[in-house]
Amino acid sequence: MTQLSGPSLSGPRAAPASGTTKSLVILLHGYGADGNDLFGLAGPLGQHLPDTAFRSPNAPERCKVNPMGYQWFPIPWLDGSTEAEMEAGFARAAEVLDGYITEAMAEEGVGPAETALVGFSQGTMMSLHVAPRRPESLAGIVGFSGRLADGEALKAEAVSRPPVLLVHGDQDEMIPVAALDEARNGLAAAGFQVRWHVSQGIGHGIAPDGLGLALGFLKDHLPG
Repeated sequence: MTQLSGPSLSGPRAAPASGTTKSLVILLHGYGADGNDLFGLAGPLGQHLPDTAFRSPNAPERCKVNPMGYQWFPIPWLDGSTEAEMEAGFARAAEVLDGYITEAMAEEGVGPAETALVGFSQGTMMSLHVAPRRPESLAGIVGFSGRLADGEALKAEAVSRPPVLLVHGDQDEMIPVAALDEARNGLAAAGFQVRWHVSQGIGHGIAPDGLGLALGFLKDHLPG
């Protein structure tokens, strides 16, 4: 594992097991966590994706309720921020993440068709917002335990439509499983191909069945 830093975001990187980079997976953590939190997925996924590099950047802001962690944007009902602050933070993070994706692809020597996003919670929200607004379609998006920020805006603003896999626990106490249906319907209405799965008995986390589906999805859509 190496630690990367740049003009936008920093976080750990895992080189491909084969030594040759043919694809890239960017892991986007949730509220109050950091890049190392979701980086744990690089091991089990990388065993089956030997030509894939993994990056897991820290979100751009320190978390208000957990200063040891990071946030993509504030959450009013958790940290007392205003709706305006949340919207402004979301917009800033989207711009930074968009730039990071471009930088990461250039550094790894891969293109959009060889790059996938895997998000958790806030990371899913960022993935579903940023990727469709990029001019060239990424290979795919895996979204765990998240939601779609604005389905109506997506219909008007999407310029690329990567395939999407949504996974959610039916006992999620942070983001109810109903958010999966809302995201699925919003994406479908905007012309996206969406697969989904509900993990039984699982809260706000990633279960083995969901991780297995994510691996299959990535193997289907990434080269090598």
